[in-house]
Amino acid sequence: MGHGHNYIVDVAIEGEPDPVTGMVLDLKRLKEILEEKVLSVYDHRLLNREVKPFDEIVPTVENISIDIWNRLAPSIEGGAKLFSVRVYETSDLFVDYRGPE
Repeated sequence: MGHGHNYIVDVAIEGEPDPVTGMVLDLKRLKEILEEKVLSVYDHRLLNREVKPFDEIVPTVENISIDIWNRLAPSIEGGAKLFSVRVYETSDLFVDYRGPE
């Protein structure tokens, strides 16, 4: 039998702000992307059994941060670019992932 975690995920984007809106990416749109690509997949799931790739690899915060990056990066649009994904396992234990080199 497994145990549960309540992860916290921070996402940072980078890019040049739009001269009209002043935004790199509309945060409402970012929230929609997070809901579709991450929350709907991860929330209230047994990661080891219900979420690929964790049926084959251990769902460590390191692997979770990489998976979230891979889910989000292709969906960040316009001039914005995903800068980092931070996954907290507890308030003082976290991993930052900044994409493949």
